[in-house]
Amino acid sequence: MLLWPGRRSRFPPGRRGATVRRMLADALSDPRAYLQQRIALFTGLAFVFFTGLLALDFAGGAEGEATFSSTRVAPLVVLSVSGLVWLVTRRGERSRATLRALELTVIAAAAAVYATLPLVPPVPGHGGLMAMFAPVPMAVMVLLRAAIIPSPPWLSAVVGVAWGALMTTANVFGWEGVEFTFTGEIIHTPEVGRVEPWVFPLGLGVLTTLAFSFVAGVISRVVYGLQTRVRDAMQLGQYTLQAKLGEGGMGVVYRARHGMLRRPTAIKLLPPDRAEADAVARFEREVQRTAQLTHPNTVTVFDYGRTHDGTFYYAMELLEGATLRQVVETDGPMPPARVVHVATQVAGSLREAHALGLIHRDIKPENIMLCAQGGAPDVAKVLDFGLVKSVHGEDAGLTQAALVGTPRYLAPEVMTTPDAADGRADVYALGAVMYYLLAGVDVFEGRTVMEVCAHHLNSPPLPPSTKLGRPVPATLEALILDCLAKAPDERPDIEGVVERLAACRAEVGPWTDAQARAWWGGPGAIVRATAGDGSDLGEAVTLAVEAHRSV
Repeated sequence: MLLWPGRRSRFPPGRRGATVRRMLADALSDPRAYLQQRIALFTGLAFVFFTGLLALDFAGGAEGEATFSSTRVAPLVVLSVSGLVWLVTRRGERSRATLRALELTVIAAAAAVYATLPLVPPVPGHGGLMAMFAPVPMAVMVLLRAAIIPSPPWLSAVVGVAWGALMTTANVFGWEGVEFTFTGEIIHTPEVGRVEPWVFPLGLGVLTTLAFSFVAGVISRVVYGLQTRVRDAMQLGQYTLQAKLGEGGMGVVYRARHGMLRRPTAIKLLPPDRAEADAVARFEREVQRTAQLTHPNTVTVFDYGRTHDGTFYYAMELLEGATLRQVVETDGPMPPARVVHVATQVAGSLREAHALGLIHRDIKPENIMLCAQGGAPDVAKVLDFGLVKSVHGEDAGLTQAALVGTPRYLAPEVMTTPDAADGRADVYALGAVMYYLLAGVDVFEGRTVMEVCAHHLNSPPLPPSTKLGRPVPATLEALILDCLAKAPDERPDIEGVVERLAACRAEVGPWTDAQARAWWGGPGAIVRATAGDGSDLGEAVTLAVEAHRSV
């Protein structure tokens, strides 16, 4: 469900509310495409409505009536024009000017045939009833347009008034000397019982025009006004939110666009309903510390701010690609050279963080994304420093969860003495990630969180080659197992990991740009299609371990 910043309870909850939010999000992210979609819907419904009206006219036809009488030609013309416009707008990409012209073509065609219907002599005994109710189909069109196609209220009212004026004029000249019975049969009485010329213009013209123009304007005001309010709610400074990408313990991540630079951006925000003092302090700490990191393999922070209603947000680079989890789940284990290539980049990001006294604490495949950037086809980006911790004691005033991170990548000391964990906990998690990339499965698996944690505390890991079922480079396997040592003192620090990865590269060989481009052009295309819109971005989870929760 899409969560909107700003005033809570503004939008309806539940499935219907989610549908409204998705619709409005589409309208804001691509107004032209949204307009085309709505015109296609409008003309499709008009086609169905007038097809039914024509079928009803044929079913109730009078004896001797021509196959194509005036009351049958009218819906036939409208359904034909509506169907044609529907075919044009349902596919391809039309300009806004073309779309508005097509919309007005449908309305004009309907107005022309139904406004002139009173001028055409109908068939006695049948056509009079259909002609008398000629304003009804057009009124349906006016109201349907106001409800479906986004437009200012004044425009919908103008459409209604224009139609009403045309209909009233036709009535003045079309119904003189005609009298209706209650059955709708027409009795021509040139002299006796003659209907006064002002009766039909007043009854079917002025009053109808005023009523339906007012209603159409009100409908457009509600729809157009809601869209405007959502646009205001989705505006964060120079950024306009477009679509939700993910949600985690520290906030919600949206795709956004900078108003001046037109640069695709990811916005992470902390809605007001989560803005307790500790949450705000953590959020501010996250952006401040992430902004300190300048390594090319760390996600870049552009901006930070707060809206007038208390919504905290920061802007970071938007990454197009797939997470390591998505890559392995779709394409299987990576070759050793690529594992070393990816791990070297992640280790470089962590080395900078550790040098600044920062621990990530949630390194996992979901928090590392592969993407093409700066001409390089296989760039790893470390995401979500939402659980980052300082080793300098700066977090003493903030309450801490009993356990943070993801169970399948937690170092043993994080479970036993989380406050004492240091950068070697990230080394353990990186070892678990390398294990997963190389073997295609996690180091430890279990039916519950507690079972997985127990393995991390007590069970020695099987070599990756054992789970993979084939030999792997010895230097890489040894590094992974050393990173997974139970005691922190037995693990290398991040500097040692970087050095040993360089030695691994000498054994396994390089992962070249040519290999990377070939992969992204083949299996990588499937991975990206499966990954969708990057919904894993920002989905870090803060867990308080409970025995009943499954992995």
